[in-house]
Amino acid sequence: MSSRDDHPQRRASLEVLRAEAADELSVLVEERLREGEDPWDFMEDLPSVDELVVFVLRAENIAANGGGRPTSARHYRVLRQISLDYPELTPAVWRLLGDANTHRRWDAVVRADAP
Repeated sequence: MSSRDDHPQRRASLEVLRAEAADELSVLVEERLREGEDPWDFMEDLPSVDELVVFVLRAENIAANGGGRPTSARHYRVLRQISLDYPELTPAVWRLLGDANTHRRWDAVVRADAP
C-alpha cells in the first residue's frame, strides 16, 4: 500500500463540506419526522455535521482505493490524515476513533477481527 492510499483528496473547502453535511442531516431529520418518529428518540443517534463530513471524506478515500473494507490500522491512518488535512475536524475524528462499544448504530468503528 502506498502512502498515497491514506491521503483523502481535498475536494472542497471545509465550509462547503459542512454545508453539504448540514443539508444531508436536515433531510434525514425531515424523513424521520415524516415517518412519525419522535425526535427525542433519534436526534442523539445522528452524527454531528463534522462527524458526517469525516464519514464522507473517509468514504471517498475508501472508494478511491478500490472500495475494500479497511483494516483497523488503515481506518486509523485515514482518519488521522483527515484530521491533519482539516484541523477543524480533529475533535470529530477523535470522537469517531473513541470507544468501540458506542451506542450509535451508524458508528464506523472498525474491529480488527471483522471479516
